[in-house]
Amino acid sequence: MKHTIIIAGIVLASLFTSCQEDYLDAPAQSTLDESVIFSSPALAKAAIDGIKVPFGETNSYRGRFLPYYGLNTDIEWNNTSTTVGDGADLQNYSTLSTNTIMNTTDNAWSQMYSGIERANLCIRGLRQYGNPEPGTELGYLLGEALTLRAIYYADLVKAWGDVPFRFEPVSNPTIYIAKSSRDQVYKQLLKDLGEAATLVPWPNETTATKSVERINKAFVKSFRARLAMAASGFQQYPDGIHRSTDPELSVPTMYKLALDESRAVIASGKAHLESSFETFWRNYNKEVITAGGESLWEIPFGDGRGRMLFSFAVRHTSVDQFQANGANKGGIAGPLPFVFYDYDQKDTRRDVTCVPYKYGTAVDNVAKQELGSLNTWYFGKYRYEWMTRRVTSTNDDGVNKIYMRYAEVLLIAAEAANELEGVAAAKPYLKEIRKRAFASADQALKVDAYVDAITSKEDMFNKIVDENQFEFTGEMERKQALIRWNLLKTNLDLAKSKMKDLQQHTGKYADVPSTLYFKYKLDDPTTLIIYGLNRGETVSPGVDYTAMTWAALDDTKINSLYKTGANPDNKQFWPIWQVFIDSSNGLLFNDYGY
Repeated sequence: MKHTIIIAGIVLASLFTSCQEDYLDAPAQSTLDESVIFSSPALAKAAIDGIKVPFGETNSYRGRFLPYYGLNTDIEWNNTSTTVGDGADLQNYSTLSTNTIMNTTDNAWSQMYSGIERANLCIRGLRQYGNPEPGTELGYLLGEALTLRAIYYADLVKAWGDVPFRFEPVSNPTIYIAKSSRDQVYKQLLKDLGEAATLVPWPNETTATKSVERINKAFVKSFRARLAMAASGFQQYPDGIHRSTDPELSVPTMYKLALDESRAVIASGKAHLESSFETFWRNYNKEVITAGGESLWEIPFGDGRGRMLFSFAVRHTSVDQFQANGANKGGIAGPLPFVFYDYDQKDTRRDVTCVPYKYGTAVDNVAKQELGSLNTWYFGKYRYEWMTRRVTSTNDDGVNKIYMRYAEVLLIAAEAANELEGVAAAKPYLKEIRKRAFASADQALKVDAYVDAITSKEDMFNKIVDENQFEFTGEMERKQALIRWNLLKTNLDLAKSKMKDLQQHTGKYADVPSTLYFKYKLDDPTTLIIYGLNRGETVSPGVDYTAMTWAALDDTKINSLYKTGANPDNKQFWPIWQVFIDSSNGLLFNDYGY
């Protein structure tokens, strides 16, 4: 059964009473409360669980950050991107600080800082009263608290750039603080995760680390590698787009850290790729949370919280045999129309990732698959039909968010090795990723020959950018990657050009069929058999198939990838919402032309 976060009310009440009393300079009793909580593993664990609570709050990750951040990219977009409104503006690089979806006091920004404050209280308490040494339960809890705080901060910096730096509990002098450079934040996070890695065990070495809903060493080191790559990457600063000028965050320093950490995880044997890409995603939807495989850590949502399938699953038009989550669930976003055709036809990731159909209106509670149009695809990684639990909540689905998986570790190792050691050092990692993607009979050509043909650092980098697309479409990690590669607007414009070619069946997409043929399986009349999706499939397969035009990709839809007149490179980050600027005592303001 999935781990559900249960918070001991008395522990949280004690902690936050303590925090509030600090503002008034109250004496000793709050210290006594913390000394009891953080010297007891059971009470301390309840407090650490409290750090996770903001993930699931209504307008936090659950309903605001995860559904909106990460779109639009060169591979993913909002399926209703032509609809004018504040929702589309969050994803088409034109939002304002007064955005009505985000400009509230309880949204993701405030919830992230709530999580940070909870973590700060726990970290202070454990250091003062817990003797948190490596190999002890309290040591593990400190490592967990440090890592959870780093997750909140990493997402703040990813979405907003420079943000207030709070690594101690709020006190009277620090109720109002200005923004700090993200470089300062990144350096603190890298230091904290380095400490956490000495405190938390590898997956399955303890009871706590048997589940991907708890922090383990493989995740901490992998996450540290991810942040090192981000910290040294290109990004928009108030004075323009460039890499950090801080020598501690230079490419040689950060790439070496990332390579060392990723290689440590690889060498440990404590995480690995699932043998089949489809099996991995089926297990995710079945809510398999056993640690030591491909998923390194997941945001833990209870059965009645979280909206991963609610937001991103293959669309279900009505309640049906697979879900009682409600009407029109899933499908708010999907792959760009050309992504399916960019995959090698033999790449097993293609049909898992890109789905051209939805489930129609149920008859007698049974729905069947129905083809849509060329401009609307769905993420096949999220499927109610692959779940073992029937979702009955009308607002949430309870499925976790995979925060990081082992495939990313391999691609970080490839990218860093290519930069520091050359093409040959990167090849084994790229081969391992592609080997899982292709059947054994195809590996000599699609894996070995493909990778062995790479001879230059530039070519290897471009192949790594492509492989990130094939591996991670639908996971909303692409936007930050494009930013750090300095490819955001470049690749968005390339994506528009690709869609134009697909629309006109020219260039790279000249042999994409304009007609699909379909019928339903005899032994399963809800499941489609489709002919015409593969390049060159242009001749009718038989009279028992129905033909339909596969088009409907107009200029308005293509141009909605980012708003006309906007420059994505000038709006890499969201603005700080006006409600927080207005309540900052004059210390917060927006950069980046907002």
